Amino acid sequence: MNSTILTTSQSATAQKEQEAKKRSAPSSKVIHKAILLEGREELSRSSGALFWSGLAAGLAMGLSMIAEGVMTHYLPDSPWRPLVANLGYSLGFLVVILGRQQLFTENTLTPIMPLLERRTWGNLRNVLRLWGVVLVANLLGCLALALAVAHTDVFEPAIRAEFAHLGEQALAPGFGIVLLRGIFAGWLIALMVWLLPYAETGRIWVIIIMTYVVGICHFSHVIAGSAEVFTLAASGKASWGHVLGGFVVPALLGNILGGVVLVAALNHAQVAADDSDDTAAD
Repeated sequence: MNSTILTTSQSATAQKEQEAKKRSAPSSKVIHKAILLEGREELSRSSGALFWSGLAAGLAMGLSMIAEGVMTHYLPDSPWRPLVANLGYSLGFLVVILGRQQLFTENTLTPIMPLLERRTWGNLRNVLRLWGVVLVANLLGCLALALAVAHTDVFEPAIRAEFAHLGEQALAPGFGIVLLRGIFAGWLIALMVWLLPYAETGRIWVIIIMTYVVGICHFSHVIAGSAEVFTLAASGKASWGHVLGGFVVPALLGNILGGVVLVAALNHAQVAADDSDDTAAD
């Protein structure tokens, strides 16, 4: 009788522990493992597949400029207008991330995890291959959209003027400030990627909130910002050299530093430290 009661009690305790584990937030190790597996999958893809996905992402990121510019044009000129208009900035990210397209700044985290796990020249070359293909494809997509916006009458002149104003804002701070703002943007976007694997039904809100902060703070995102500055250059209001040297290069460097150092390396370090502690305990 006592044995039966004990068995029943143990079974109830096990069920409660399983239910508690199911309801608790995933540990950093679980998130790290999910991103690690995704990174391995991304690194196994062919350059051709990465390129076409990256090109689609570059085009889609232009939707951030379009949505923000159109909303700015139609909203009344008041102090709160940027707070609402910057909701449009999230549109391109929503399309790209939910559509599983290749965005360069996401890749400052995902493929870096396999590299940090196994630091070999082969893994480094594979990461650089992925980065190079995706970056070029993203920028070509932004360029194609910028040329279409600047040289066609798809949008009325007043709205095209808003697009040009966005490009001027992105380019105005100068190399050093764009670099610093790029670090913040890279940090936030990589943090967003870190949060997504177990966000479940909250995925959309994670994307909107994190990218809204990037937009409203004027942090420099190399792809979303390139759509804006390329449109400015295509309209003849800035030189291509100024656009590339004054925005694309510093934003790229900042995004890499923010994503790789502040998110990928730090989160990998905490998981590696936990593993070392577990090994020492054994």
